[in-house]
Amino acid sequence: MKHVKTLALLVLLISGNAAAHDAATHGDATHGDAGAPLAKVSENMTKALPDFPGKEILTITVDYPPGAVDPVHRHDAHAIVYVLEGSIIMGVKGQKEQVLKPGDTFYEGPNDIHTVGRNASKTKPAKFVVFLLKNQNAPVLTPVN
Repeated sequence: MKHVKTLALLVLLISGNAAAHDAATHGDATHGDAGAPLAKVSENMTKALPDFPGKEILTITVDYPPGAVDPVHRHDAHAIVYVLEGSIIMGVKGQKEQVLKPGDTFYEGPNDIHTVGRNASKTKPAKFVVFLLKNQNAPVLTPVN
């Protein structure tokens, strides 16, 4: 749960929005800069990997309300996105944006800068799972200006 709180607090810092703090501490969706709704992030599992000392797997579920947009960030991890519902747009620096639908996947490497992450719809929600292979106890994401 601490990773989810870290992500939510980073969203708060990036957005400068006091309402985002309520979302981080109470799990409610709210609005960030320019009125874009914030994603709701739920931790599913964290598991240390004894065969890979210092590494862990973290899985999270992200619920994008209609119109949700992520801030520019990096994960410092291998991340695989699997879309469950709706349609999302993902992109990393230097690559073309991709529109993803249920069953589609997207990969981000530890050096990638996640420049685009948003719900493709202004009227329908979207939902996806992210599998992260990362350093143990490292933050889920790091904001990039």
